[in-house]
Amino acid sequence: MKKILITSLFLGFTFISCKEDFLTVVPETALSSATFFTKEADFVQAVNGAYVPLRAIFNERAWILGEMHSDNTYYARNILFGAVDATENIADFAVPTSGGVTANDNVLQQYRYDYQIIARANQVLDLIDKVDFPAASKNNLKGQALFLRAFAYFELVRYFGKAPLHLTPVTNRQEAASPLATADQLYTQIEKDALEASKLLLPKATQEAGRATSGTAKTLLANLYLTQKKWSNAEAVMKEVVNNDGYKLMPDYNDAFSTTTGNKNNAESVFEVQYLEGSAGYNGNLIYRMVPTPITAAELQPITGTSNPQSLSGENNNIPTPDIIAAYEAGDKRKDISIGYVTLSQSLRENKLYPYVKKFARAHSLHNNTGQNFPVYRYAEVLLFLAEALNEQGKTAEAATFLNQIRTRAGLAATKAATQADMRTAIYQERRVELAFENKRWFDLVRTGRAKDVITAYGARIKANPQDYYFPKGAVPPPNAFTVLDEVYGLPAVESALTPNF
Repeated sequence: MKKILITSLFLGFTFISCKEDFLTVVPETALSSATFFTKEADFVQAVNGAYVPLRAIFNERAWILGEMHSDNTYYARNILFGAVDATENIADFAVPTSGGVTANDNVLQQYRYDYQIIARANQVLDLIDKVDFPAASKNNLKGQALFLRAFAYFELVRYFGKAPLHLTPVTNRQEAASPLATADQLYTQIEKDALEASKLLLPKATQEAGRATSGTAKTLLANLYLTQKKWSNAEAVMKEVVNNDGYKLMPDYNDAFSTTTGNKNNAESVFEVQYLEGSAGYNGNLIYRMVPTPITAAELQPITGTSNPQSLSGENNNIPTPDIIAAYEAGDKRKDISIGYVTLSQSLRENKLYPYVKKFARAHSLHNNTGQNFPVYRYAEVLLFLAEALNEQGKTAEAATFLNQIRTRAGLAATKAATQADMRTAIYQERRVELAFENKRWFDLVRTGRAKDVITAYGARIKANPQDYYFPKGAVPPPNAFTVLDEVYGLPAVESALTPNF
């Protein structure tokens, strides 16, 4: 992990190509590709830099775009806070979009972070074979860069349905304005990169903790194949992970998630984003972005465990909905691990009891400074991917064996689903509660063709009973709520001003 947590200096590097002749002067006060990429350690540092945007993505944006933009979480309306903001527009399915673009800042920042990853990965892949160092290390670094590029493009295609496809470093303004690649073109490249990464990367047993592994790349492949409904492909790659890659479920669901200082990259972790509590700049503050407010220091302290709690005001988000709370079966151990409750004495609601995302509320030392990692892929999802791929091929009984591993840990009886249709429903249900608040729900609704029906019904419930969804008495959702049910977001308007291709 220490190698991934690089200094902020690296983020300012500008890599430009230079010819090495006496007419080309390489500035001695600036780093460039001519002076920096000369040895193995340089590529290690560059690959570390390609991981860095993941911290901002999962701390700041992914839960908004993938979880609040679903029926799992909503915002706790504070009528004293002010106008509806960009986050509320996403939660309300009311993102202003015109001509295929939107000014929503969450969309813009997500887009930019993904291209930061792509640009840094492209720089590594463009130069790494030109420098001589041990093949084993080179292959591992290439594999990480390929995985990160594939992951970023997979995010882009799921969010936007199309995006510019850059596979080499952009050297001028004209190259940056690349034509939009279709979803199929992006899928093809994602598969190519992830396949190659799966062959180059080390397995979990020998890979440095926190880095992508061969199993990570295979899991991304399975996610892609399920999105494309390539069931047999997903089955094959997930069986490789189950049979050969050494992952296992943690016996206690609570231990599937890291604390702020430990249990990181555990046996269930296929890939997680690394955070470090403290002053080095690698921390997160996710729970502070989603705990209900206004909350006093005394009300916050049992949630965070800090010795210096401070009151929070404003309007916080990602509040578990009555819908996700009701989705848990009686006796499901995951419910109390995933969802907690807090009474807010200063709330304007008549019912001052609010749920919050407890699975990411881990005790830590410093106010607004947390160190727990964020799970991107867990072995539980590998099992659910495999169950789904099997069931869609009519192998329902075999699918049940993998689904039941998840249910057994949750304290539930084996599934009673015996038909393909019933098993499909059971798998969808299990994904919802097992992976709650891990930014999977919106993507699941879209890829399974359920988004419009589920969200239309969800919106009707909110409009009919706004107080059940954390609105104070008399407050209601905005008039345009639940009017934009597109399966993808509009491309960023700011970026559209820089290219003729949007």
